[in-house]
Amino acid sequence: MRVTMIGTGYVGLVTGTCLAEVGNDVLCLDVDAQKIDVLKHGGVPIHEPGLAPMIARNAAAGRLRFTTDQEAAVAHGVLQFIAVGTPPDEDGSADMKYVLAAARNIGHRMNEYKIIVDKSTVPVGTADRVRATVHEELRARGSDTQFAVVSNPEFLKEGAAVEDFMRPDRVVIGADDEHAIAVMRAVYAPFQRNHERLLVMDVRSAELTKYAANAMLATRISFMNELANLADELGADIEHVRQGIGSDPRIGWHFLYPGVGYGGSCFPKDVKALRHTAMQYGRPLRIMDAVEEANEAQKLRLVEKIVARLGENLQGRTFVLWGLAFKPNTDDMREAPSREIIAALVARGARIVVYDPVAMPEAKRIYGDAGPIAYASTPMEALSGADALVVVTEWQEFRSPDFEAIARTLLMPLVFDGRNLYDPGQVRAAGIEYFSIGRR
Repeated sequence: MRVTMIGTGYVGLVTGTCLAEVGNDVLCLDVDAQKIDVLKHGGVPIHEPGLAPMIARNAAAGRLRFTTDQEAAVAHGVLQFIAVGTPPDEDGSADMKYVLAAARNIGHRMNEYKIIVDKSTVPVGTADRVRATVHEELRARGSDTQFAVVSNPEFLKEGAAVEDFMRPDRVVIGADDEHAIAVMRAVYAPFQRNHERLLVMDVRSAELTKYAANAMLATRISFMNELANLADELGADIEHVRQGIGSDPRIGWHFLYPGVGYGGSCFPKDVKALRHTAMQYGRPLRIMDAVEEANEAQKLRLVEKIVARLGENLQGRTFVLWGLAFKPNTDDMREAPSREIIAALVARGARIVVYDPVAMPEAKRIYGDAGPIAYASTPMEALSGADALVVVTEWQEFRSPDFEAIARTLLMPLVFDGRNLYDPGQVRAAGIEYFSIGRR
């Protein structure tokens, strides 16, 4: 099947590559000429495990191509996937200018039947706006070319996006056009050979499903963080509490790990956008208000513990951060807790040394080589001459360090564990003062 993917960010690049992997003819469009040039020459502009070899394989086979030519992109695909960014606007709403610009471009150039698929995370009612935008362009040209609009939200986790697409737990299709539904079934048939995973519903329900899913996961994270903070005061151990409630099948184990809050490109903006939509319709989501407030406070929870131990004035102190990305297996630092922690420590006069196995180039892009932080080439190198270690991201290589070596290297030594990676008894046995989130 001929597929055009508009946008080559996380969603567009992963979706387009995975569709090519099962035999489709995919053309990826982006207005960023530099990004397209990188892709044409075998580079990959994002870090996503398993994606680079899949791109190389399908590009070599001729099933995956990249272009900045909008006319060629519209002409290519019967399926026109819109997978552009929807960043938060100043009022928290999703900025729809890129989505509507893509729809306008399709309407301006299409000369045959198209199925326009909203893959971006968009507010309820976007399909109607896309349809109206395309109609407006067609009317201006005096064209009666037919088309359908489908909502097909993505459910891809950064760091596991390829696996999520190739083996989905569900595929949501929002449409009222039977032909479009049949085509979408055919597109996703290779990804659900074992059993039916495709859920067909009306467009608005599909649009709301994406926001509802991310809002629920964000709620679980903030709920556990709030409980962990209470456990600190009560002398309870949140790890025991997690096991106690996670074993209840009505609750389950996922997203019950306390830490320093969520970040990334999805949860923060989607919670904001859902809240904004609810306010527009006079149905404020009070739970989501609390989720967002709790998350913003949680990003500074480790700083509170540092200040409680060392005081407000951190002049002359050096802190090492292990982890900069908002989660493992990605270089994404958007809304990452590390950024809030760095800002708070620097504001108190501290020196910062950082290490992340993947996100260092992104950190240098944000802070520069001569910014408020220094960069280390290994986790242990970062500790030399530092007072304390702050664990921010739960990368695998941080899970079993040499605690005795850490104790010998750090000046004080102190460990502030924002992901509860370590057994408190084991760390303290090495002679380290250990501070975590809600652990005894």
